[in-house]
Amino acid sequence: MSTTDVRRDADFDHGSARSGPDRGRWGRMAHSPLGWALAGLVGVGLVAGVTANGPGPVPVLGGGVAVGVYWVVMRRLARRATPEIAGRGAGRQALLGTALGLGFVAVSTLLIVAFGGYSFSWAHHAVVGTLASVLAVQAGASLTEELMFRGVALQAIEQRWGSRVAVAATALFFGAVHMANPGATLWSGLSIAVEAGAMLGAAFLWQRSIWLVTAVHFAWNSAEQLLGVPVSGHTPDARLFSVRTSGSHLLTGGAFGLEASVFPVVIGLLLAMLMFAAARRSGNVVPARRADRRNR
Repeated sequence: MSTTDVRRDADFDHGSARSGPDRGRWGRMAHSPLGWALAGLVGVGLVAGVTANGPGPVPVLGGGVAVGVYWVVMRRLARRATPEIAGRGAGRQALLGTALGLGFVAVSTLLIVAFGGYSFSWAHHAVVGTLASVLAVQAGASLTEELMFRGVALQAIEQRWGSRVAVAATALFFGAVHMANPGATLWSGLSIAVEAGAMLGAAFLWQRSIWLVTAVHFAWNSAEQLLGVPVSGHTPDARLFSVRTSGSHLLTGGAFGLEASVFPVVIGLLLAMLMFAAARRSGNVVPARRADRRNR
C-alpha cells in the first residue's frame, strides 16, 4: 500500500475505536453510526429550533453553538477527528462556496428572466436593516442544516454503505423534508433532492468541508430572499426586490420559488456530476465494500 493510500484510509477512518473497548450494549449503541447520528441530529436540531428565528445575531450565535455540539458528538461518540470544521482553510472554502452559490442563483435567475418568467422591481425596504436580518437568519439556518445533513447524516451513512449511497440517501431525505413547505409538490421535492441534496452532497465529498457547503447554501438562500423570490416555498418579507412571475410553473417554479424551475435542476445536476467526478479523482469517494469492512 502506498503512502497516499495510507493517508486516504486515515482520512476516512470514520468509526475506528480510539479509546478502548465499548462498555456494554448502550455504549456500543452510542458509538455506532446510528447512535451518534441520532445524537448529532437531535442536538444540532434542538439548537436550530431555539435560535433560528431569534432577533439580531441570535441565529449566527446558534450556528456557533451547533458547531460545538457537532464537535462533541463527533469526537466523543463517533470518536473521529473533525477536519471538515477545521479553521485552517475555512475562509478559502467559504469564498469558493459563496461564489458557487451566487453563480448558481445568478445563472438560473437570468435564464428564467430571458424566457420571460421573472421581472423585478425595487421593494423600497431599508437596505442595511434588510441585509443584516437576511444574512443573520440565513447564516444560522445554512450552517445548522449542513451540519445535520452533510456533516452528520451523510457521514454516518457513508461509514456503513459508502459515499454513493450516502449522497443518494441524504439527497432524498433533504427533498422529503422540504415537502412540508408551503407550495410543495412531488416535483419540487424531487427538484430539491437533485439540485440541492445531490449537489451539496457531491460538493462535500469534493472538498470534505462543512464551510464550503454552508457557504453555497447561505449564498443561494440569501440571494433568493433578497431578490424577493420564494425560498423553498417561503415568500420573504425581508427583501430588496419584489418579483413578478409569468409563464408555466416549470419555468418559474410557481409558488415554491426558483428551486422548482427546470433550470436550476439541470444546472444543479451538472454541477453535482462534475464535483462527484472531482471527488473521485481526489480519492474522496469511499466505496461501499471499504466502508462495510471498517465496521466489522
